[in-house]
Amino acid sequence: MHLVVRVLFLLFLPFLSYSQTKGPDPAYKLLRGNSIIQSKNVYLLTLMEQLPDVRRLLEKDEVLKKLAETKKEHLSRALKDCGNQVPCYTAPMKFTPEEIQLVSERLSTLYAPTNELGTLVGQHLIPSGTYILHAKALPAEELLIKAWEQDANAVNHILEVYAEGKKPNYPAIDSIAFKVHSKSFSTLVWDVTEMVRQEEKGALFFRPSLAFALRILEVNDRSEAADYEPMETTVNGAAFSKARKVDWKTYTYSLILIPGAGPSNPDEALSPGGKLRCRVGALRYFDGVAPFIVVSGGRVHPYKTKYSEAYEMKKYLINELKVPEHAIIMDPHARHTTTNLRNCVRLLYRAGMPVDKPCLVSTMRQQSYYITRDLFEQRCLKEIGHIPYRLGNRLSDTDFEFYPVLDALQIDNDEPLDP
Repeated sequence: MHLVVRVLFLLFLPFLSYSQTKGPDPAYKLLRGNSIIQSKNVYLLTLMEQLPDVRRLLEKDEVLKKLAETKKEHLSRALKDCGNQVPCYTAPMKFTPEEIQLVSERLSTLYAPTNELGTLVGQHLIPSGTYILHAKALPAEELLIKAWEQDANAVNHILEVYAEGKKPNYPAIDSIAFKVHSKSFSTLVWDVTEMVRQEEKGALFFRPSLAFALRILEVNDRSEAADYEPMETTVNGAAFSKARKVDWKTYTYSLILIPGAGPSNPDEALSPGGKLRCRVGALRYFDGVAPFIVVSGGRVHPYKTKYSEAYEMKKYLINELKVPEHAIIMDPHARHTTTNLRNCVRLLYRAGMPVDKPCLVSTMRQQSYYITRDLFEQRCLKEIGHIPYRLGNRLSDTDFEFYPVLDALQIDNDEPLDP
């Protein structure tokens, strides 16, 4: 009897092991692939491309292979037939609802808990946390489908905004760089089409459309999502190294978050408000309440500025306020107050800091009270689909506590500059 039980246990061990990995793993290392912008926006597609066994499984599937060929055939036809009509090039490169459903059905058919796709879900999708909102509610097979649908819509969104001129969530800072009805732009789209046609020779079903979207972002000069990457070994290397040695019991907070304040003058590197926010954060650091300061803000204001708020704040903290570099963590990607907090949680988690310890937000009075109002939580739900923090105590007009919420790891598929 004991032998039978032991055999059954061994037979079901893979399924038991899988069921125990239902949350993100702080030891998991994100795969970067050939493009950081791609991996940040469409992590499932990056995994499909970078995991050899998964790639082979998908490339040999006749239905998926036919979809890839259909997209590549469109590239060739468009070069001959589309002329100055930009939608003629772009619309067929988007995934239609029927194509999304077709792929969903094929993935569902191909999926098994113990095969290549099961391994992808159990060893990558779930522990990465990048689809955590879906992973918390869905079984593995449905998570795979939901992640595919999210990534397909992310590709479509890039093409709609940066090729077809649809308004993004924040038009004043994120819009297309071209006049979409101009002849020069249609010529540029022809050139993008030709380059993708020449470059994409493989059989992965999503590659032609994804490559088209990435080239469109590139010609719009929208590389913000890749700024300063890989940060853990460059601009944040010293701080991440220090984080592994911190005795967290000696600090009240794991970090001090300073949200950015973008200037309105294109020649101004750091706004007056940004300087003042740095000063209040530096005071808290020298009080010894936390071992790190996170400066958060990307290349946001004004439109297509060359200055990164986080980088300029870091320089100010080091040069003017004498904060040591190893105490400063940059988030050069956040474009809004919502993502100041979200990205801070992501950095904290990836650096191995405690997720059950409070953090401190130090900023000026107006922004401080704005973040702690119910309306800000509603904005988070509307714009990023979750609330990446839990409020703690208010300490002063300029300082309040928050606790990290790991929903922050979820990719936002309609913000390609900071997904």
